[in-house]
Amino acid sequence: MISVPVRDMAGAECGTYAFDPSEVSDVICNQLLHDAVVMYNSNRRVGEVQTKSRGMVSGSTRKLFKQKGTGRARAGAIRTPVRRGGGHAFAKKPRDYYYRMPKKAIRKAMRMALLSKFQDSQAVMLNSWQCSEPKTKTVAKFLDAVGLAGQSVLLTTEGLNTNVWKSARNIKGVVILPGSDLNAYTLLRQRHLVITVAEMDRLLGRNA
Repeated sequence: MISVPVRDMAGAECGTYAFDPSEVSDVICNQLLHDAVVMYNSNRRVGEVQTKSRGMVSGSTRKLFKQKGTGRARAGAIRTPVRRGGGHAFAKKPRDYYYRMPKKAIRKAMRMALLSKFQDSQAVMLNSWQCSEPKTKTVAKFLDAVGLAGQSVLLTTEGLNTNVWKSARNIKGVVILPGSDLNAYTLLRQRHLVITVAEMDRLLGRNA
């Protein structure tokens, strides 16, 4: 059983939250987490690099000089890769690096990453976000109160919370994401996690 304290916006404890690890994931597979991170990194690649092959560079296609009788090494067109200004022998072309793992594997990896945050004591449970207006000081004070000021932190919200997003977007090292958009990459990239009780209940299926 995992039990973590629930904190308010002032950083004070206002209860505890307990759950069985099997409610999140029955096991943590490092290989699956690695595969998921590799997939997300690969999908972030633009792949728009391009260099010119010998057929793309400007220049005549005629033979530079006759094959025999000059005493020089035989030479073909000026666009050959061995000459300065010629095309690349194996020119780079635009490439799509996108691929997708099975949906069940992606969901499983996300839940494994979530469980690892609690097992490594890198998760903070929050009763609710109390941001009535966009104000950076509100979120900054909370992070300072729970000892996460200046740290790499992922803040999760229930749906799209504009006030929280506007309040925390310019704090260094802080990433804001709706709980429905959580994935293994974002969970593992940020060292610490702040998640609300309501969002955790939704992930565990306790709202039904």
